[in-house]
Amino acid sequence: MKKLLFFWKELLATFWFVPIVLIVSSVVLSASLVMLDGSIEIPKQSWVRFFVVENAESARSILTTISGAMIGVAGTVFSVVLVALTLASSQFGPRLIKRFMYVRLNQIVLGSYIATYLYCLLILNAVKSMDEYNFIPSISILTAILFAAVNIILLIVFIHRIAVSIQADHVVSDIAEFLSNQTETLFPENMGDEKESTNEAPIDHITYSIKTVLKNRTSGYLQYISSDTLTSCLQKNDLILKLYYRPGDFLVTDQEIGILYSKQGVDENVIQNILDEFVFGKLKTSQQDLEYSIQQMVEMALRAISPGINDPFTAITCIDHLSSTLSYLAKIEFPSENRYDDNENLRIVANSIDFEGLLDTSFNQIRQFSGSVPSVTIKLMEALNVILSFTTKDEHKQAIIKHANMILENGRKNFSEEYDIKVLESRAEKILN
Repeated sequence: MKKLLFFWKELLATFWFVPIVLIVSSVVLSASLVMLDGSIEIPKQSWVRFFVVENAESARSILTTISGAMIGVAGTVFSVVLVALTLASSQFGPRLIKRFMYVRLNQIVLGSYIATYLYCLLILNAVKSMDEYNFIPSISILTAILFAAVNIILLIVFIHRIAVSIQADHVVSDIAEFLSNQTETLFPENMGDEKESTNEAPIDHITYSIKTVLKNRTSGYLQYISSDTLTSCLQKNDLILKLYYRPGDFLVTDQEIGILYSKQGVDENVIQNILDEFVFGKLKTSQQDLEYSIQQMVEMALRAISPGINDPFTAITCIDHLSSTLSYLAKIEFPSENRYDDNENLRIVANSIDFEGLLDTSFNQIRQFSGSVPSVTIKLMEALNVILSFTTKDEHKQAIIKHANMILENGRKNFSEEYDIKVLESRAEKILN
C-alpha cells in the first residue's frame, strides 16, 4: 500500500496529470449536460428567460467567443509559466524548476482553460438548427458562461501567484515549509520495530551462515524502499538483510545493494520479490530522502553568494531555515540501523542517516564557498550556536564543535578585516569553550 502511495504522490507531482483530469472531466460534463438539456424543458416565462439562450446563432456566437478566448489565454498562461521557469532556473538553479512546475495552481489554471475550450467545442457541436429539428442546450451554454467567469478570476489569481513565486524570500519560505513538514514526517521513521543501536550489527552469523549478495538490476537513483512489505518478506523467508545504501543514493547495474543472511540457500524468486521493494528512477525524489530537500536549500544559498549574483541576504535566510530544521533534528531520536519484525527478530541492518551527516549536508558546501563573504560565515557560526542550545547528546555536540572549528579556521584564512575575525571568534567561543 505504501508503495502505491509513493507512485500516487509522484503522479500528483507531475505537471500533466491535473490538466488531463480536468480535460477528461470536461468531456464527461459536456455529455452529461447535453443529455440533461434534452430531457428538461426550461420555463421561459419567469426570470430564468434572462439567462437562457433561445437563438441558435446566439448560442454559436457565445460558445465560439468563449472557446477562442480560452485557447488564447491558455497559450498566454503557458508562455508566462515558461518565463517564470526561465527566471527560476537562472536565479535559483535548475533543480528548483521542479517546484515551479508542480505548483498546483499552475496546473489547475492551464487545465481549466484547455478544458473549457474543449467543453465549448463539444457543446457547439451539439447545437442544431434545422427545419425539422431545433436543439439549443441552454443549461450547457449557461455552464460555459460560468466557466468563463471562473477562469477570469483564476487568471487574476494566477498572475498574482507568478509574481510572488519568483521572489527569493518566497521561494526560500516554500522550501523551508516543505523541509519542515518532511522532517517531522520522516523522523522518527519506522522500518519495522526498532531497538537501540549498537556499534556492531547483532547478526547471528552461526545461525544465518549463508551469505547471498543482493545486486541491483537497473541503474538509477534509489527513490523509495517499501519498508513494511520488505520486512514481511524477510520475516516470511527467515532472512536478514544488511543494506549498503539508502534512498537518494545512485546505483549502477549489478552493483551490490546489500547482503542476505540465511540458514539455507535463497530461492531466486524470493530475491526478485525483495528487489521489487526497491524503487529506482532517473531523478531523486524527496519522499524518503531528506538530504535532497536540504540540498535544494543549500543550492539556493550557494547561488546567492556566487560572484554573478552576490546576494548574501538570501544565503543568510537559507541558513536561518536550515538552523531551524537542524534544531529540531538535534532533539529527536534518530532511527536505529537495526530493524526488527513483529516477533522481535532482527530483519534489516539499514544504512541510516544520522545528525552529523545532515549537518555536513547543510553546512559543508556553504562553508567552503563563503570564505570571502564574512557575513555568511559569521551567520553559520551563529546558526551553530542556536543548534547547540537544542542539543543534548554528546555525539551531536561533537559534530557541532567539528563544524565550528572548520568555520573558524576558514574565516581566519580568508577574512581580510581583523574586526570580522574577532566577531567570528566571539561567536565561536560560545561553542568551543
